Amino acid sequence: QVQLVESGGGLVQTGGSLRLSCAASGRTFSSYAMGWFRQVPGKEREFVAVISRTGISTTYADSVKGRFTISKDNAKNTVNLQMNSLKPEDTAVYYCAAAASIATMQRSGGINYWGKGTLVTVSS
Repeated sequence: QVQLVESGGGLVQTGGSLRLSCAASGRTFSSYAMGWFRQVPGKEREFVAVISRTGISTTYADSVKGRFTISKDNAKNTVNLQMNSLKPEDTAVYYCAAAASIATMQRSGGINYWGKGTLVTVSS
């Protein structure tokens, strides 16, 4: 069992930066690929970024490529999302997720665990 708790959300102006963190409980953290998704009310949850179990490989949604960076610290059981050059369209609730691999992270039904989310608001 893995529990995920996100933090770091808040209000920021367009062009600003935020760093989201996800703290995971459980001794099996290093067994999972970790990712971030986001959701706007009334819309489907969308993939943002994923990092492999070892932290070596990453994949990003086109909408955030070059602006967001995902990182993973297996010793500290944390995964972070550094968000730069934020835009109003980045406003959403951001969720941390754990899955068996990068591939399953992006597959419907492939998520093993979800966090409860943290709100990011980017003002114009």
